[in-house]
Amino acid sequence: MEITEHTQATYVPSEPPRDGVLALWGDAHGDTPIELLVTAGRAPVRTKVEARVVSMASAIPRLLTADPRASPTVAAWSAAVTAGVDLVSRGRLIPARPPDGDGWRAGPLDADDEARLRELAAALPPEAHALALSGLKRPRLHSPEALVRALWDATADVLARGLSPDGIAGPPGGAELLLRVEPREAFDADGMPGFKVWAVPMLRSLADSSLVADAPEIRRMPDEVGRRFGGQVETQLLLGVRRGARVWPPLGRVQDEPDEFALTDDEVSHLLAYGGRALDEIGITVLWPEALFTRMKAKAGVESPRPDSAATFTLKDLLEFKWQVSLGDEVLTEDEVSMLAEAKRPIVRLRGKWIKADGALLAKLRRPKRALTGSEALGAALTGKLELEGEEIAFAPSPVLTGLAERITSTMDDPVEPSPRLLATLRPYQRAGLTWLAKMTELGLGACLADDMGLGKTVQLIALHLHREALAAGPTLVVCPTSLLGNWEREIARFAPSVPVRRFHGGARNLDDLSPGEIVLATYGVARRDKALAALKWGLVAADEAQHVKNPKSATAKALRRIESDARVALTGTPMENRLAELWSILDWTTPGLLGTLDHFRRTVAKPIERNRDKAATERLATLVRPFLLRRKKTDPDIAPELPSKTETDTYVPLSAEQATLYEAVVRESMEAIQDMSGIERRGEVFKLLTALKQICNHPAQFLKEQGPVTGRSGKLAAFDELLDIILDEGESVLVFSQYVQLLHLLETRLADRGIPSAMLTGASSPAERDDMVRRFQAGEFPVFLLSLKAGGVGLNLTKATQVIHFDRWWNPAVEDQATDRAFRIGQDHPVLVHRLITEGTLEERIAEMVEAKRGLAESVVGSGETWISELSNDELADLVRLGSR
Repeated sequence: MEITEHTQATYVPSEPPRDGVLALWGDAHGDTPIELLVTAGRAPVRTKVEARVVSMASAIPRLLTADPRASPTVAAWSAAVTAGVDLVSRGRLIPARPPDGDGWRAGPLDADDEARLRELAAALPPEAHALALSGLKRPRLHSPEALVRALWDATADVLARGLSPDGIAGPPGGAELLLRVEPREAFDADGMPGFKVWAVPMLRSLADSSLVADAPEIRRMPDEVGRRFGGQVETQLLLGVRRGARVWPPLGRVQDEPDEFALTDDEVSHLLAYGGRALDEIGITVLWPEALFTRMKAKAGVESPRPDSAATFTLKDLLEFKWQVSLGDEVLTEDEVSMLAEAKRPIVRLRGKWIKADGALLAKLRRPKRALTGSEALGAALTGKLELEGEEIAFAPSPVLTGLAERITSTMDDPVEPSPRLLATLRPYQRAGLTWLAKMTELGLGACLADDMGLGKTVQLIALHLHREALAAGPTLVVCPTSLLGNWEREIARFAPSVPVRRFHGGARNLDDLSPGEIVLATYGVARRDKALAALKWGLVAADEAQHVKNPKSATAKALRRIESDARVALTGTPMENRLAELWSILDWTTPGLLGTLDHFRRTVAKPIERNRDKAATERLATLVRPFLLRRKKTDPDIAPELPSKTETDTYVPLSAEQATLYEAVVRESMEAIQDMSGIERRGEVFKLLTALKQICNHPAQFLKEQGPVTGRSGKLAAFDELLDIILDEGESVLVFSQYVQLLHLLETRLADRGIPSAMLTGASSPAERDDMVRRFQAGEFPVFLLSLKAGGVGLNLTKATQVIHFDRWWNPAVEDQATDRAFRIGQDHPVLVHRLITEGTLEERIAEMVEAKRGLAESVVGSGETWISELSNDELADLVRLGSR
């Protein structure tokens, strides 16, 4: 409501008084037509003005602070309102009953008040009361005294009822009521003291909102307050009680028991839960004893079944749940907690104090206790929080849990030395991995080693087995994809030749006479089908490429969970490929129960993080997961300097049944024909045999000149798919070389079926196509580049690639090295990892051994490609191409 020096004011009375309004006009801001009577000579003249109509609730504050430069009409009504407020502040209020309900008027007026009324009326300018009486034939003006008196009544009614339209809320800075609640000294029939309430008016100047007086009790009011305010205290008490009783009925009893009145337990409960808040909203404050507001805090805790040592704690232990309740900094005893749980009163006496009990907390304390699994308790100890019935509460770990948590978070403090039986020099990060794995498994906890491809997860696991073997921990079971069985067998023979190894695979598999220090290799398929693995107790079970069990509901994942062991280790370069549920699946296998149930994890962790990017939920998950998952990347500053610029690995894969059948048939037919041949004819038949066998090792469809189907027929293709998953999940690009264009077409079909972008470069590609594909690959437009060995083996700069796959062997290492150098060349600022796919038990495996042995010799020895093979005798050739291990 803006009032300028040009604004004129006229008061328009109403019934009830609080509905009166102030009409403001003359400043060109009005939008409501009002007819005024202005005296001109002896006869009044009718005049229409555009006025702004303002309620008294809005007008009173502005009139009290009107600008001294305001117009005479505004100044006059400002003086009248100030006098009305003074009447209210002196308790001059009387109840009235207008037709629409209860109300208040100014009064009773003494002689001074009457004189003041006349003075104000006489000072009103004509425009200030230029309002005609309604219902008369001849226009007549309101009496100035009647208008001032109506303004006073409106002021009294608005201030007494409050400046809000509902007539309940107290005026800002106006009269307030204070309810003081204190314990009674006398005890009730049940032997428990009740509570008493005093109603205390808080008196403030309505004009300037400053505190005028504080009457501590209605019947013990200081003399000076009584002398100054007289009956105002009684009036304000009556006003406050009438307002407050509407929202909290027990307050109405103050009129019958003015000194104090007692409350029942139900009334105290209602006042604590609802009444106090409702009273506060209408300007009535409830003051409780200070001790009642001592904060009550509760933490969840557990009692460990074996408190002697953290080393005896296992994730399968069931721990007794308990509450730890504190008042301020004082922790309550179990008896006191039990007493609180059994309390049925909203306020209880504890340690010599009256305490306002938290109803929600008491409800928790009364619930039946449940046991916590060791995993739940350990997770809560690490994060400091426990979720109980959908609510996150603080957690107070027992000494055993505290000690275990400290040991977990300080696993690197005491390095583990590799066994002297390990024929490998571990890099610093690999030694750290061994220490971490050893400490976690010794504590009976699971671990997920999530190193990037090429960082040596296999050798770290072998080193762990040797360490545990010295502790007589029992045999180790390694479950892996079929394509990696050969790799594991060779790596163990290379780095720990003294360790006995057996494959639990194929029709003749058995676990007879299993030694405590043995490593057993099994595939996920065998683990799913053969219950013999679950019939034994293993010292350690390791799941290689553990992303194979990312679906917890799969038969493979369920079978793996049935295999009992003292410790579990997951090996994977991609602990999470698409969703957090995959991370849950791996960690719930290594450390069951750590992340709760899958439904709970999806609802409270995965959904807030994946959909809402909840930073707090992300940090909580990281805090919980970090001790159980060791993630290192090739790009980590402390690892990159340790890596060679180029790492070459041979991946040995088995033949499929179809491949093995074709292989044996071709060897049998060709060797029969070669027996009777010599010279050029024999040499041609040998080359034909080698080509056929290499094509069969690649894919049966290549040998049979078929377009498909592609999947499920080749061990190499299965290994290729697995390698590709890891490479692409790590965001890297790869070159795939083959000497056969037909095979590249098969791979192109497979990639298209999987929705993986790729391009293929062969001798049939034009120079323009070649340049365009190179540019697009370097720009990151597709991650897989298929290249024929001859067309793509030289003259290309493909440094975008950090991985190289040789799908088949060229027998001449120089040719393979040239192809690899498309990625491993000047401009490459990342280590390059080279994978050679070799079918085990075939000529590929035997020729790879011979090539490796000859790699250091002069090029003349092996530089003529496969020519030297044709010079082998029939027996030597038969031994080279036969199917099966030596």
